[in-house]
Amino acid sequence: MKIDVMVASKEHLRYVTQINDAIDEAAKSRGTGIARRTDEYIADKINSGKAIIAVNREEFVGFCYIESWGHDEFVANSGLIVRPQYRNMGVAKRIKKAAFELSRKRFPNAKIFGLTTGEAVMRINTELGYEPVTFAKLTDDEEFWAGCRSCVNYDVLQRTNMTKCLCTGMIYDPAKVAKRRAEEEARKAEEAKTREHNGSWLGRIFKRSK
Repeated sequence: MKIDVMVASKEHLRYVTQINDAIDEAAKSRGTGIARRTDEYIADKINSGKAIIAVNREEFVGFCYIESWGHDEFVANSGLIVRPQYRNMGVAKRIKKAAFELSRKRFPNAKIFGLTTGEAVMRINTELGYEPVTFAKLTDDEEFWAGCRSCVNYDVLQRTNMTKCLCTGMIYDPAKVAKRRAEEEARKAEEAKTREHNGSWLGRIFKRSK
């Protein structure tokens, strides 16, 4: 077995129907989750270099795509799927990480977000720096939310006036992460400076005591 994870290209268009069928199967088994897209929609993501695919030689294994919203202020990683026989092998994590890196490369200043009901995806998102947020912190682009209409739980979203559903919203804010890292680096630098000062002071004390 040799599972490769990569940015999808035109040679992977032959898997479009399999991808959508896998999305359907996953949604039915969970009773919730990913909404089916049209084959044309999935093909467009592949053609535009906005999809990640995993294959075992010539066999389709898993998939995920990215889409920008709100004038590129937000980017969503959506449609994450791994075929049942390839689960619990770390494939979802590899796909999710590749989609995250693709999002950062294509839209470096955008907030990256996703909706999920899967505990495993939540754990992966957390490792990547995502934080759970209310739907109000996600994009207000109507076209994005229109994509939820084919989900079996869309009525829940409607009843709550688009404020909550069975999915959990998670977001990676690059500005917030950069600020947190800068603060951490400043703290470490200050601690190093303090240790250096204390070491120098103790050295002087030791010298005098001789």
